Amino acid sequence: MPKRRDTLKNPEQELRIFRVRALLAVLVVVVLTGLLTGRLAYLQIVQHDLYSTRSEKNRVRVEPLPPNRGLIYDRNGVLLAENRPTYNLTLVRERVDDLDETLALLVELLDLPEDDIEAFNVRSRQRQRPFQPALLMSDLSEDQIARLAVNRHRLPGVEVEAQLLRYYPDAEMMAHSLGYVGRINAEEMQTLDAGRYAGTHFIGKTGVERFYETELHGQAGLRKVETNARGRVLRELGRTDPVPGENLTLTLDKSMQMLAYELLDGRRGSIVAIVPGTGEILAMVSTPGFDSNQFVTGIDVASYRGLQENIDLPLFNRAIRGHYPPGSTIKPFLALAGLVEGVITPDSTINDPGFYQLPNDSRRYRNWLRWGHGRVDMERSIAVSNNTYYYTLAHDLGIDNLHEQMTNFGFGQRVAHDVQGESTGLMPSRDWKRARFNQPWYPGETLSVGIGQGYWQVTPLQLASATATLANRGHWVKPRLALAIGDEPLALDLPDTLPDIRLDNENWWDRVFSGMEKVISGNEGTARRTGVGLEYRMGGKSGTAQVFSLGQDQRYNAAELEERLRDHALFMAFAPLDNPQIAVSVIVENAGGGSTHAAHLARAMTDAWILRDDAPGVEEVKEVLEEDTANVEGN
Repeated sequence: MPKRRDTLKNPEQELRIFRVRALLAVLVVVVLTGLLTGRLAYLQIVQHDLYSTRSEKNRVRVEPLPPNRGLIYDRNGVLLAENRPTYNLTLVRERVDDLDETLALLVELLDLPEDDIEAFNVRSRQRQRPFQPALLMSDLSEDQIARLAVNRHRLPGVEVEAQLLRYYPDAEMMAHSLGYVGRINAEEMQTLDAGRYAGTHFIGKTGVERFYETELHGQAGLRKVETNARGRVLRELGRTDPVPGENLTLTLDKSMQMLAYELLDGRRGSIVAIVPGTGEILAMVSTPGFDSNQFVTGIDVASYRGLQENIDLPLFNRAIRGHYPPGSTIKPFLALAGLVEGVITPDSTINDPGFYQLPNDSRRYRNWLRWGHGRVDMERSIAVSNNTYYYTLAHDLGIDNLHEQMTNFGFGQRVAHDVQGESTGLMPSRDWKRARFNQPWYPGETLSVGIGQGYWQVTPLQLASATATLANRGHWVKPRLALAIGDEPLALDLPDTLPDIRLDNENWWDRVFSGMEKVISGNEGTARRTGVGLEYRMGGKSGTAQVFSLGQDQRYNAAELEERLRDHALFMAFAPLDNPQIAVSVIVENAGGGSTHAAHLARAMTDAWILRDDAPGVEEVKEVLEEDTANVEGN
């Protein structure tokens, strides 16, 4: 039987397997090579424009050029807001490999205090448009710039850029009128025009800076630069220059503003002065003030907390937001209202026993002179500030007529054109009380309104505006802060100006003015001490605003009260009487009667504008005020 042969190999079968595998390998190589070749062809030919552009962007970068912010001048060309060169620290997040590590290094290099580190980190993470630099820190010191320069290789995406920074030479005095600029926050970033504000880190926050933001800002430009692999600029390839913002000329007079600030002498209060014929605001001061330059670069936490917790409220703009009972300063306006409504004539008189009583009411509404002024007509009622006359007049007018007539003078509404943040004050009415308290209006409340107390609240700007309208014999000119934008003067015919006040008898203006002149120059005038040595004719009216209400038989004694519980002193005035050039309102908180403290400040303001260089100095005014105050307290 033949032996069986067992073969370990089958050459033919292995050859077939090898050939199949080799063919598959070749096919795979051919397919992959084809795919690679096709991809290369696609990228090099079809997508040539796209990738050449991307490559160019890695070498060429477009950078925004922020415009120079417009300057702000007073009416005489004195610079109030300028731009100073400074260095800012910026960061482009898309170019930073490790944001946390970079921020930690920056904090170490800049030697930031603990309170600023959190704010620094928050700013670095605020939402920004892609590849737009985020402002981390402004106004770098030379030492900080040097540290950053030495460590530049460790800080990709971080740049130190030169830029002009807003600066206010007279910050504390002008803070409330000018306002200030500050860093653009995330919310503002969402609403701003991306092209117009490209590269801009600051925007007007309050005051004139905010109201005229569009005019002051300008239009951003751009430049095309070549960079190296690390993103550093090698050369500039082209540029479109930014359009600078318009310069702004204000109606404010720096010397008048400074005078008002120094007259208030750090006390809580406000002075507003207006040119009646044009509505130009000469001075608008609220004290105490604050250093607005701190807010430009970002105020530190401790300083801001100190301002917020200050009991004198330096951040509060009393000139446009302070609400005060107008007191007796509104008596000339009420007298005109009585004439218009036919309730009184210029010669109407009452007999004042020292109080007024409503029909069938036992309560006595007292005159400030407890034994009364006897026979009182309209002019004398203004001169001696007789309350009983105006209790009677208010009752006869009624709250509805009273509200309508006072609204015609701008009370209870915004009166200025370009004063950002102005309050409406409060001119009460039946409808207002029903909506506010769901209660009816009572006759006694009308009497309180008749002497400028109760619910009635005015701002110093409103009172100055109403005084200017009174000086204009009813002609309304809207108060304004801008005199010119660039080379274009601001038009006097402003929108939403209230209609002029017309009287049936033009002589009524003279009769009211006569009463106001007697306040200062008459033998019985409440502010007659203020009129000593007056070189021109001046009309005015004092006012005292109660901080708290007195009971039926209580008597006010300032010496027994804490300083902050004492009455506010008010005064409004205009001069000269026959050709008014200035209207003034003064409010000094807790200073007592307006015929003493506030009246002298108003006189100093009118002296300065009318007499110019011949006007008494601040120290002289303070000496007279101290002497007058001592005499009043002695009596």
